[in-house]
Amino acid sequence: MADDASWVAGAMAQAVPWVGTAGITFGEITTERAEAFLPDRADQHNHVGGPHAAVMFGLGETASGAVGLAAFAATGDRAVPLVVRSEIGYLKLARGDLRAEAVLTRPAGEVIAALDAGERPEFTVDVALVDTAGVQTGAMTVVWTLKPHRAPEPASA
Repeated sequence: MADDASWVAGAMAQAVPWVGTAGITFGEITTERAEAFLPDRADQHNHVGGPHAAVMFGLGETASGAVGLAAFAATGDRAVPLVVRSEIGYLKLARGDLRAEAVLTRPAGEVIAALDAGERPEFTVDVALVDTAGVQTGAMTVVWTLKPHRAPEPASA
């Protein structure tokens, strides 16, 4: 079973101010999966009355970051997680509140082993976006990397 990582919700809200601005909250978070929620807000609608594509994207990317933080928190002293690329498909018009379910697709141990070997590893998170009616309205793939911190420059004599 994956470790409980409920602490990630508070860390995300503190480290990423947009999470609070958008009104994103979190459900279950483990080292393999994360849920994030976005309430339906008229000020975030598009021209056809559903959530704007940008907020749907932001919800999905935020959920992917939550599972990445949970899985790779122990590497924070030597690497920073960064998005490399992402792709989203808008499948149906979303109505009401949204839920994003993000799933890590590469075993965390494999990614950490690559980091330990001196590589800049990448990992993929798949995200399903679902509306209030339970309809999947979007699908995302977010590719992240763990970018090693630079070694400090030697002090000049």
